[in-house]
Amino acid sequence: MIALLDRLRLFIIREFTVHWGRTAASIVVLTVCSAFLVAVIGISGSLTGSVQKLSAGLAGNAALEISGVTDAGFPQQVRADVAAVPGVAAAVPMLRAIAGPDSDRLLMLGVDSSSAALDSDLKGAVQGDELASLLTVPNGVLAGPGTGFTKGQQVQLGPMRVTVAAVLSGRRLSQLNGGHYLVAPLPVAQRITNRAGQLDSVLIVAQPNTDRARLNSAVAAAVAGRALVGTPTERAAQNGNGVVLVRFIASMGAGLAFVVSAFLIYNTMSMALAGRRPVISMLRAIGARRQTIVGDVLAEAVTLGLAGGLLGAGLGVLVGRYAIGLLPGAFTQMMDARLEYILPGYAIPVAVAAATLTNVLASAVAARQVYRVSPVEALAPVGVSRADAISARLRVAAAVAGIGLAVVAVLVQRAHLGLFAAAALGFAFGAEILLAFACAGPIVRAAAGTARRLGAAGVLAGVNIDRAPRRVWATLMTVAIAVGMTVTITGANADATRSARDTFVSIADNDAWVSLSAEDMTPTTLLPGDVLDRVRSAPGVGRVVEGQMAFASIAGTKALVYGVDPGSNFSMFRAMSADMQRRVLAGEGIVLSRDLARSLGVSAGDELAVQTPSGEKRTRVLETVSYFSALSGTAAISLTLMRDWFARPGSTTLQIDAAPGVGRQQVVSALRAALPPEIHVFTGAAALDGVSRAMQEGLVLSRIMLVIVAFIAAMALLNTLTLALLERRRELGILRAVGSSRKFALRMVLAEAAAIGVIGAGLGVLFGLGDQFFYALLATDTLGIDVTFRPGPPLLVFALAALALSLLGSIPPAVRAARLNIVDAVSAE
Repeated sequence: MIALLDRLRLFIIREFTVHWGRTAASIVVLTVCSAFLVAVIGISGSLTGSVQKLSAGLAGNAALEISGVTDAGFPQQVRADVAAVPGVAAAVPMLRAIAGPDSDRLLMLGVDSSSAALDSDLKGAVQGDELASLLTVPNGVLAGPGTGFTKGQQVQLGPMRVTVAAVLSGRRLSQLNGGHYLVAPLPVAQRITNRAGQLDSVLIVAQPNTDRARLNSAVAAAVAGRALVGTPTERAAQNGNGVVLVRFIASMGAGLAFVVSAFLIYNTMSMALAGRRPVISMLRAIGARRQTIVGDVLAEAVTLGLAGGLLGAGLGVLVGRYAIGLLPGAFTQMMDARLEYILPGYAIPVAVAAATLTNVLASAVAARQVYRVSPVEALAPVGVSRADAISARLRVAAAVAGIGLAVVAVLVQRAHLGLFAAAALGFAFGAEILLAFACAGPIVRAAAGTARRLGAAGVLAGVNIDRAPRRVWATLMTVAIAVGMTVTITGANADATRSARDTFVSIADNDAWVSLSAEDMTPTTLLPGDVLDRVRSAPGVGRVVEGQMAFASIAGTKALVYGVDPGSNFSMFRAMSADMQRRVLAGEGIVLSRDLARSLGVSAGDELAVQTPSGEKRTRVLETVSYFSALSGTAAISLTLMRDWFARPGSTTLQIDAAPGVGRQQVVSALRAALPPEIHVFTGAAALDGVSRAMQEGLVLSRIMLVIVAFIAAMALLNTLTLALLERRRELGILRAVGSSRKFALRMVLAEAAAIGVIGAGLGVLFGLGDQFFYALLATDTLGIDVTFRPGPPLLVFALAALALSLLGSIPPAVRAARLNIVDAVSAE
């Protein structure tokens, strides 16, 4: 045991303290990756957990839930029909609607006395003193603890002014939707939302010992297709489908971050083991086994992994909370739950385990060189040992593996896996690294040739590059990865945003838009009945075209449905041919976005069953079109069918063209003067900008990842350049002893860094352009639109930034080289 502790103290603890820079760099890399993973799990858990938490809090002991096909709900008669089904102990009606402005949405809950049958978080609000106070106040509501309202306060909700009868309190009532809700008697809630006789939900409490499968069939028969029947968790899962893109982008970001980290940790450990060859040789000479030395390296990796993982976990919680606040409302609009930060219990253990495992695996691969170096050979300088050369067999294996990964990436892309096709980008990234390793010889020679063009110091730098191909390739690839990831992320985001904006460009043709939602939100709330007349009578208004949008369940998939009228500038409608527009307006069928058609397994000409509040409707799929559907699939039907099928009279948007001779701003000003302040009026150009802004905000995770990759690459570059200096410490000392100046040593290190930066930046640009082109192919499935590849002018900026990064990273080692003490440098350690 004493021998073990002495070996650990000399071999591991000493390395931690003597080479504290490498230790700190490794911990920082792992900390950042662990933080990113915790943030990703926190974001995903918050998106799904908020919906599930609200659903569970309202459902209580309900076995089944009947929910509306759209936010218009279903007829109240459905509740009476279901209550008569054998095995139903209670059929609890509920109205669930969003009230208040987009910036501070409140959940309006309409309930009656039967809600007491639910063992839910709401139970305390529908019995006792609170219920008595609610019934004694005209148009009274109960305010959740998080609303900030006070007892007796009057609040304008839609067409009604309500009075806060009481403010709820208690732990369960505070946890429900974060306390941001209002509870009203069912008739009052129906008047507030202008939905008399309609319900959003009926929660079914089963009698004891009732067969659940038989009860489900009987309830479905009683509903007769007028609503959806399932468990409360199934409704929560369907509401969470709209944010799957956000979760997937976050997960892919975390995966790529760990791939990059594993590569950089491998490079760092390879350099560190190369620098520790004399120590390894001495241990081998005094009888230490290879397995023992490798075990010590892995123990070191476990220690660093645990430290980095734990530090990153705390940072990840802060990053997750920050990122949740940056998500645009358009990405969470399908959820009626308030988005709360919910960190799953497994997040921190998984992040720590992932960081530790990544460090151990990368270190284990690097530690293989211990087996290839004999005690005598380990004492040779860098470049002389055969461990410093890259074997032909290893290069061939890397080439075969790289080609195989490239083929897999192409096959995955062509398999049309929708969102999960983006995994092919990871395969392409791995293929590039392997192929670059197979071409390590030409790449290193190119760097050496570049260095030799930089004067006498550059000639010596070129010799140093030739003598350490592994180290140079690792350092060069660090630069290439930083540039490649930057080009890919920025270019792909620009391509996706531009292509998505192009699909919506027709909405800018209108002079003005009117809706209850801001321009960066999806307008799914019906406008008050008098808004249309007010708009038509406003000065300067020429033509008004009505339209309607709603999230609806189509064959079990939640999708965004457009209801269009003649002259509509809804982008999906404008993308159709004139004949197809005529057929849609005539009610001959439905048009689907490509991703929705693929998920439903239908194509043009097929028949499709659509559930509606009035029962199942069968229609023909007329066409599938390219359309941006990042939240869910999209469909278009005539406005007449929309109103008839889904029991949604009125419109959610009004598209306005100004009268001849009237400017856009004039008609917008006139409309704002004619309409109440809660109605949003904006120009067509503002509507288009809002769509672009929402998508750019939705890509916030990609931008966070970009910063992380750049930071990790900078740390790794500094680390590898410093290790390279330590490898040549004796050589630099001898140069100084024979008359070389400090300035020459400084120029030599800078020349090597510049050569590596130039070749690495060029390789990174090639990687980035290839990945950007491949992403454009993948995004056609992921986003449902034709994303066009377009290299941008920032390429030169990124290349110059990589060169600057290399030079900046080389400054500390170069200064250290210039300040070397000659006696210390040439002396043996």
